[in-house]
Amino acid sequence: MSRMTAAVATAALMFLAGAAQAQAQARPQQQAPVRASAEVRATYDRMDALSRSVFWASEQENDPTDPVAGVKLAQALRELGRYDQAVTAAETTLTVQPDNLDALLELGRAHVARGQAFYGIAPLEKARDQAPRDWRAWSVLGVAYEQVRRFDDARTAWNQALTLSPDNPDVLANAAMAAMTQGDAAGAETLLRRASGQAGASPKVRQNLAMVLGLQGKMAEAEQILRRELPPELAEKNLQWLRERGAASAGGAETARTWSSLQGG
Repeated sequence: MSRMTAAVATAALMFLAGAAQAQAQARPQQQAPVRASAEVRATYDRMDALSRSVFWASEQENDPTDPVAGVKLAQALRELGRYDQAVTAAETTLTVQPDNLDALLELGRAHVARGQAFYGIAPLEKARDQAPRDWRAWSVLGVAYEQVRRFDDARTAWNQALTLSPDNPDVLANAAMAAMTQGDAAGAETLLRRASGQAGASPKVRQNLAMVLGLQGKMAEAEQILRRELPPELAEKNLQWLRERGAASAGGAETARTWSSLQGG
């Protein structure tokens, strides 16, 4: 090969290499998912369930591998009563992180909330086995067992939850509402009074106490609680509901209305 031919060949190779490099640079690079800042996320965490569901759905869409987004979305959807979608959101997270404790708990809660506790038992038992010292798994398991009429298992689970977190108002409230479904209004009242006396008791605990009192004909005390805890129109609506059933419902199974209370933990 002559010197001229070699020079032309070398120049051609350099040209091709340069063209390939230019093409590579011009080709759009895949960008990493962009998540909202910690400050923005904290702001949305303080908002209502609908706002949170929209925000976390966007976050999960931006990055399906983000476990925090999946869990928060499932929680918000469950609070909105969109239980099937909550199940899907939790399952999406578990496809990425099969052992994610919070996603397992949310999946169990969503199944319980939609009245399909049988399907929530497996993920909840996995959460329990993974974190046996975490009272939340035991608490929600108690609800799931109660829903499928495994009453002895439910009592065992709630006792363990209370051992791990004594006088926990969520656990006590769950056990109380289970007692109501079994016709033990007096037992439910005792548990709810104990729960409502705890510093961390939620308004829902006190509202459930009012319901139990009203169903036993103790309307005066029930009215006092409801008027403290609810806006006037909602308080009146609940009081009307209780009056319609009256003392005849004492110990009855009119508890579908309060099933959301069995989602605690």
